[in-house]
Amino acid sequence: MKVTDTTLLNARTARPVPLTRMGFGGAPLGNLYRKVSDEDAQAALQAAYDAGIRYFDTAPQYGLGRSEERFGVALKRFGRETVQLSTKIGRLLLDCEPHEVTPEAFVDVPQKRIVFDYTYDGVMRSYEASKKRLDVSNADILLVHDVCAFSQGSQEISDAKVKELFDGGGYRALCELRDAGDVSAIGAGVNEWQVCEKLLGLGDFDGFLLAGRYTLLEQEALESFLPLCEKRDVGIILGGPYNSGILATGAIPGAKYNYDDAPPEILERVRKIEAVCAAHDTRLIAAALQFVLGHPSVKTVIPGGVNAREVNSNVELLETPIPDGLWSDLRSEGLIRPDAPLPSEARHAA
Repeated sequence: MKVTDTTLLNARTARPVPLTRMGFGGAPLGNLYRKVSDEDAQAALQAAYDAGIRYFDTAPQYGLGRSEERFGVALKRFGRETVQLSTKIGRLLLDCEPHEVTPEAFVDVPQKRIVFDYTYDGVMRSYEASKKRLDVSNADILLVHDVCAFSQGSQEISDAKVKELFDGGGYRALCELRDAGDVSAIGAGVNEWQVCEKLLGLGDFDGFLLAGRYTLLEQEALESFLPLCEKRDVGIILGGPYNSGILATGAIPGAKYNYDDAPPEILERVRKIEAVCAAHDTRLIAAALQFVLGHPSVKTVIPGGVNAREVNSNVELLETPIPDGLWSDLRSEGLIRPDAPLPSEARHAA
């Protein structure tokens, strides 16, 4: 499997979005958890482009605009027309006093505070501000950011934000932008598949950026959501393939799962998966990265990277040959669901 292999998001329309099988996730370049130098950030973006990656994703949240601004610098080198670009709406960045700054998980951020706004005006203002930071005339994909319960703190608040999106005109704004050709596809970027399924019941979305909820550890989305995506030809951009870290590090002390310390049952399951990988002389992290692309609805996977070395490592992992027997052994030992499509099956079908 090559990063330069291409697939289509929104293939059912006249304006599909071609995506390389690996994209570049921009959250780390917003200084997620730690400061990243401008030099390392630009080197990471350049390494991705040089490796053939042509899909780049960012958001206003990522460093309170810092990730978008860094993307903008790189896009001038690449040429906007050579890449596919996504950003997100839902968080307005407003000037504020120093004590009002809301960095969330980002460090060394501009003096801004976040205001959630999924109304018509909020969507349009957010998109215009993103285009200015990116210094582009348009994005290819525009995603509703973090209307899930995980991000909002409760199901009640999540439901209220979804209601605001539809009753407040945010969805109408997205459709207007798509209909006018300002963007080619609309969707949502979230941490839970359940809200994606809910959104599909309420509107016409082209794809979803789903973080961490279809992985080598988690395949619950196969119950209803992913079959619905197949039926409606809705594409998935897969973020968080390592479940916040444990599928990259393995079951080591302090391993992270879902942004927290991994509980004992997750550690034990990962140890069993690691044992199968070891029997096939395959690194866990490579298996985790490639597994998600076995599903036909997953169009691209977007691991992050904070420097050229990390980006080049991701490319190498995606292109690492993995024995077919590894996937069948994981299935036979009950470590992945029997209905989970396997990368080997996808390759033979192609």
